[in-house]
Order: sequence, then structure tokens, then C-alpha cells
Amino acid sequence: MAASAKIDGQENPVSSSASIDGQDKVIATAQQIIKSLATDKSAAEDMLRILSGFDNRFSSINHLFPSSTSDAAADRVLIQEVDDDDDDHHPHHEGADHHGQHHLIEEEEDELSEIEIRLEEAERLISRWDSDSLLFESSADDRFDYLSAVDDAITIAADVSAPSDVRSKAEVLIQIAMARLEDEFRHLMIRNTSPLDAAGLHGSMRRTDSCENNEQAEEDLDDNSADNDDSSSSSHHHHQRQESTSIDEKTCRLSISEEQREIDLIHPEAVADLREIAERMIAAEYHKELCQVYSSVRRDTLDECLSVLGVDRMSIEEVQKIEWKILDDKMRKWIQALRVVVKVLLSGERRLCETIFALSEELIDECFTESSKGCVMQLLNFGDAIAIGRRSSEKLFRILDMYDVLLEVMPELKELFGSDFIIVEADDILVRLGEAVRGTINEFANAVQKETSRRALPSGDIHPLTRYVMNYVKLLVEYSGSLDSLLDDGDFDGNDDADSDESRSPLGCRLRLLISYLESNLEEKMKLYEDAALQFIFLMNNRLYIIQKVKGSDLGKFLGENWVRKRRGQIRQYHNSYLRASWTRALSFLKDDGMSGGGSGSGSGSGSIGGASRVTVKDRFKNFNLAFEEIYRTQTTWKVPDPQLREELRLSTSEKIIPAYRSFMGRFGNLLETARHANKYIKYTPEDLESHLLELFEGTTALSNHPRRKLSS
Repeated sequence: MAASAKIDGQENPVSSSASIDGQDKVIATAQQIIKSLATDKSAAEDMLRILSGFDNRFSSINHLFPSSTSDAAADRVLIQEVDDDDDDHHPHHEGADHHGQHHLIEEEEDELSEIEIRLEEAERLISRWDSDSLLFESSADDRFDYLSAVDDAITIAADVSAPSDVRSKAEVLIQIAMARLEDEFRHLMIRNTSPLDAAGLHGSMRRTDSCENNEQAEEDLDDNSADNDDSSSSSHHHHQRQESTSIDEKTCRLSISEEQREIDLIHPEAVADLREIAERMIAAEYHKELCQVYSSVRRDTLDECLSVLGVDRMSIEEVQKIEWKILDDKMRKWIQALRVVVKVLLSGERRLCETIFALSEELIDECFTESSKGCVMQLLNFGDAIAIGRRSSEKLFRILDMYDVLLEVMPELKELFGSDFIIVEADDILVRLGEAVRGTINEFANAVQKETSRRALPSGDIHPLTRYVMNYVKLLVEYSGSLDSLLDDGDFDGNDDADSDESRSPLGCRLRLLISYLESNLEEKMKLYEDAALQFIFLMNNRLYIIQKVKGSDLGKFLGENWVRKRRGQIRQYHNSYLRASWTRALSFLKDDGMSGGGSGSGSGSGSIGGASRVTVKDRFKNFNLAFEEIYRTQTTWKVPDPQLREELRLSTSEKIIPAYRSFMGRFGNLLETARHANKYIKYTPEDLESHLLELFEGTTALSNHPRRKLSS
């Protein structure tokens, strides 16, 4: 059977039938290639050149590719020409079927050959990087070729139509490639982690305006230790100094600046490479290995950030053994760190996971949780240790700060971790911190009630306990939102003074109770003074300090005007009681009692005036002078720190003493004018007395102010 094909425009017969099968294969292959590529002339020409390199017979079929190859009509002519040529060689039906089966087998063989070629190329590229050199430190072309080879291996391994041995070989290549990519991933993360120092982390926080409004409260607490001379109140010194350090965190709270929240945990140029690797590992179903390498690197980085923020890894037992001064500093750093970690680091970590592992929502959650949970649990464990630790009044404001910051970040924690066990643990610790707050306030109330220092301040000044308690309760108001939700108002009485919603709130009830404990304690301490007048000076000083603290802060709205009005009335009562206790005896020498009987006439000759004998008058002046001088010597050492109260006391004393002295001197002074040593009895003019009264309550211990020395000079 003869067959012919056009070669260089000439008919070239094939003389032997033995060559028919070979020609059939060539023609069939050409037919298949033409059918596949005839729609794209340039591609067809390229493939023709490649195929000619395998078999030079393909170089002689250029006439099958006219210039109009891209036209559908030309395609049909071309295909029909090949089909007609095929029919000429195989006129019988059975022969056609036979050659059709050959065509299918050859197509499968071609496809298999193509897969093997691709796999061999992938193997060459993947094996090339099985060394210590790093792919992602090489050229972009090398990275592209390698990742393309990995893509081919993954595609072949997933092709169920490919022979099992081919797929097995592809899987081996994938294992090699994944080990390489895992190392590359780790190296990229470590090398491109952005350096985060303390200044950079704290730079994402700013002071709020509340700092300026509360600077005075901090100064007041600092003043306490300087004013306390009572050695038995040393514990209050300690508390006051520690409370002053707590203000900077609550009243000068640090908050995250919105524009600072977006920080680069990994250099942006490396994130794209990490994503390229992650996509291949996800496609190859190496999720576990990918999560392990990511979380191990990021976990170490976040731990390092905690260390930079001053948060050390400690057990609950270690936390509870730390002395207060060190613990106070650690609590302060914890408060700052929790806000930075949740609002800056973890939110950035979540965004990083979402970028790198965009192909798998499940992997995003898993990698974020695995990398972050250790850091969060370290913070929560410290909070738990504080919550269950020994309760003492100096810890209250730090615990409140810890409660507030944890409550503040809870919504973001829940958004970041969903319903993970971390949220359950955080909720539990929040509850325990709340219980610690209530327990600590109860401890503080008991301490106020039971404070039993037995040494009275000699000047009658404001007691350190008063300063401490009032500055303490003043700071409680700064936490009114939290405390109103934490405190129970069902256990308190004494709402008679309540005249507003705030004063009837749980915090308002607790504040009245605490101050009532203070007032009761002060009334007991008043009894330490033997001088009744000094008792009332002491009560006035301390009660006025309480009122001033209330009026000068938000305490006023929690205690109410009725409460303040009632205590102002008590101060007026103390004032009057002071005048009676201090000046009644001195004034008694300026009265006419016992001076109006027996005598007659007037003038010095009779030795009496209006029945008052010169001897009696001398005794009255002498006794008044002694009484006045004793009061002066004593009460110049007493201290009334409030200028207005001090002036009111001096004025009211003058209004009682000066008119009575001037009247007595006017009526009986003439009786002593001619007596020897008259100035021994009439030592003071009314102006002298008034001048000396202006020197009372200065708290001086000097003797230079003694009226005798002044007059003698």
C-alpha cells in the first residue's frame, strides 16, 4: 500500500509497507499537534521548531501552517487536509479504528511524557537548593523558578490521573521543598522582626488630661509623711508614700494613641515573601509545620517584648513573697504592659497572621492563638497572683488600676481570641480582682476603725490619719464607675444626709461610712489631750480639713450638701466650746463680782472706787495677767493651719477679751495710777493684748514671744 506526503512541493512515494506504521504515527502526531495549536500561529510555529528537534520529519510540514492559521476557515482546511491524507492511507473501516486506538494511546503517552518532563525539571530546580544557601537571599528569578517548581510538584502530586509512581516521586520532592521552605520561613521571620525597645513600645502611649487635674492629690499624699511626727503611725507613713506612687497610673492614666496602634512587627518587604512560602505550604497541606515554625518564632518575640516592658515570668508563689515596694513597681509595669500588649502588639500580631495566612481562616486563628497565648497567660497569671494575695490598704489603687485596665481591654481580647479558654480565664481573673477590691476596702475600713496610736500631736494639728484617710477616699472617687459596680450598697446605714443620686450610690454610702469611722476615731484621739481647749482646736482642725477635701473634689457630690452643712455646724460648736474652755477663767477676773461692797467715796485717798478696794483691783489685774500669759505661752505653740479659721479664732477671742479688759481698766485702772509699781499690775494696754492675740495658733515653740519679755524690752 502506497502513501504519499507533500515535501518541498514534491510527491515522495514510500515504497515499502513496513514503513507505513512509522509514517502513520508521524502523521497522527502532527494531526494532534495541529488540532491543538492551529488557533495560535506564533505558538504553532514555536512548537514546530521544538518538535523538529526531536524528529526532522516535522520540519517538512511547514505547508500545514498557512499565514492565516488563526482563521477558523484555514483551520478547517488544514485539519481536513490531514484527515483526507489519513483516509487515503487507511481506506478500510477496521484500519481506521485500529489507527484511532493508536492515536489515543499516543495522546496518553504524550501527556505522561509531559508530566515526567515537568517533574524532572521540578526535581532539578528543587534539588539545586538542597544546600546551606538561602533561596530568599538569591535573585528574584531564582525564587520564581523554585516556587514554580514547587507549584508543579504540588499539582502533579494532586493529579489522580497520574501514575502512582509519578505522584510518589512528586510527594518526595514536596517533602524536600517543604523542609527548605520551612527553614526559609523561619530565617525570614527572625531576620526581619522589627526591633522593639521600651521607648518604642511606650511611645504608643500618651498622658491624658486627667494628670493635671490630680497633681494636687499626689502632693497631698506626699505631704502626709512630712507632717506625721507620731512614731506609732509609721505604718501610715508607709501607706502614704506608696499611695502617692499609685496616682501616676490611675489619675495620669496612659492610653494608646490611635495613630500609634499600627506598628510593623515584621519588616513589610519580608511579609510578601512569607506569604509566598505560606501559600505553598498550605497548598501542600503542611499546616501543622507552618503553624509550628510561625508560633515558635513569634512566641519568643512576644516574650521578649514583655521583658522589655518590665514584666518578668514569675510563679504565683514568687509574686506573693515580694516586698511591697518591689511589687508596687511590678504592678505599675503590668498595668502599662497589658494595655500595650493587647492594643498594640496583639492587634498587630492578628493583622500579621491575616496577611501571611490569608488562604486559611483556620490557620489564621490557630497561628495567632499559638503565638500569643503564652504572652497573655503570663500577664493573666500575675493578675491572678495579685487577686488572691494578701489584702492590705496600700494595694487598693494598684488593684483598681489592674481591674480597670483588664476591663478596658476585654472587648479587644474577645475580638482577638473569640471564645478561647483565654477569655474564660481573663473573665475569672477580672471577677477575682473585683473581689480583691471589695476585700481591700473592707480591710481599709477596719484599719481606720482600729488605728490606736496613743501619742497626741502637741500642737493639735491635723492628724496624719485624717490626711491619709481623706486623700485615700478622695482617690476612690476617681474610680467611681468601677466601684459603683463592685460595691454592694445593701450593707450600709446612715443615708440620712443623702441628698443626691451620687450620695445614695454604693460608693456614696461607702464614703460616708469610711469618714464616719475616721470621725469616731478622731473623737477618741481628742481625749488624749488634757487641755479641753486644745481638744476643740484639734477637732476643728481635723473636721475642717475633712470638709475642705470634700468641697475641693468630687467627694462633695457623693456626700451631699446636707452632710457638709452638718459638719460646718459642728465646727461652730467646737469654736464656741474652745472660747469657753480657754478664756472663761481669764474673763472672770475682769468682772465686777465681789468688788462692789464695803467701800465708800472715790479716788486714791479712800483706796477704793465704787466699793472696790485697791487690793482687790491689784489682785484682779495680777490674776488676769497670769492667766493671759499662761494662755499665750501655751496657745502660741498650738497650730491652726487654715488661715481663715486661725483668723476667725483670733477675732472671736479679741471680741471677748479686749472689750472686757478695756471696760475693767476704765473703771478700776485709776485706782492704781498713784500706787507704787503700777505697771506691775497694769502691764498691758488693750492694744498690747490685741497684738499678742494675733500671735496665737502659729505652732511656734520659741520663748521670744513671751509678753513679759516684750514689755520689758
